[in-house]
Amino acid sequence: MTGDRQTLINDIMMSCLPVLSDEQADHVRNTLAIKLNSYNVERCTTDIVEYQGNEKELLLRKFLIAKRVNGCTERTIKMYGDYLKRSIYEISKPISQITTDDIRYYLALKETRDGVSKVSLNNERRVLSTFFTFLQDEEIISKNPVRGISNIKGKQRKKNAFTEMEIEQLRQACSDERISCMIEILLSTGCRVSELCGIKLTDISADTVLVHGKGQKDRVCYLNAKALISISSYVELRNDSNPYLFASSKYDITYTEMSSDMRSRNRRLDWWKHADLVSEDRRLNVSSVEAKIRNLGKDAGVPHTHPHRFRRTCATMALRHGMPIEQVSKMLGHEQISTTQIYLDLSEEDLKISHRKFVV
Repeated sequence: MTGDRQTLINDIMMSCLPVLSDEQADHVRNTLAIKLNSYNVERCTTDIVEYQGNEKELLLRKFLIAKRVNGCTERTIKMYGDYLKRSIYEISKPISQITTDDIRYYLALKETRDGVSKVSLNNERRVLSTFFTFLQDEEIISKNPVRGISNIKGKQRKKNAFTEMEIEQLRQACSDERISCMIEILLSTGCRVSELCGIKLTDISADTVLVHGKGQKDRVCYLNAKALISISSYVELRNDSNPYLFASSKYDITYTEMSSDMRSRNRRLDWWKHADLVSEDRRLNVSSVEAKIRNLGKDAGVPHTHPHRFRRTCATMALRHGMPIEQVSKMLGHEQISTTQIYLDLSEEDLKISHRKFVV
């Protein structure tokens, strides 16, 4: 410390000597020695020092911030975070030292030890690839170790659309105007259940509805006659000011503020007809819609009834009635037609009819 103090004094004096007399220089030197005696003086270094914090946490945070700036939704960012926290911490090596073999071993372990499906494994592979590509683009690493791992192909299971008979069974079993409105919109637009929950009354105009899709991408969907009639019948029964088409109950979370009469009415299917039970600005959540539609399927005797099956049904029916697959893809909000093809439930009979119609 003493050496650093004396070095500082000497450096200052070397700078001042050209403009000071010998007497003035002695005075300045003595003053500096006295004044600096009560201070700790240490030479700073400009050498690059190794970051001592958590490297994985730092790089993960940097990646998620970049995704937020790119416009990813909170749901997508959370998905990236959940996958990456699990994987990069289980691979107990510094990120810059992770190899292709490390990731292969990790994915194989997830499948054999944890019983993870091929689909989930491939999702994790894609997230890891996106993360390491980002690090490579930022010149933090020189090579993406996931690039050498091919797409993981899972077993393709056929998922069926509703038959016309099953659709009528569901309609007949539905005694609630609100649930009837839900299924008719799902059948007419093919929208996702999260998109259904996000529809506001002002999004509906004439025979169209503005759907707020994945990745903050809006699109216009069209409403058929059954959907329009169902929406009209349902909205006429509402007398609240909630902006959403499917409003949430004011007392979804707690019953502590409710009287016994209000609790009784809130349990009834038609609670949404009473303004004092409807929240001011909250929408019905996805899990509530899924539960209501599953229960409708049980009442109707239609197995495997869930909102996403209506999306598959809408796509399949549209194609069967002659809508080009490019337009079906646009209706569903898909960027790739290959994604749309996964949704289609086309039988051998459909192929036979199309063959007669189009093949000479």
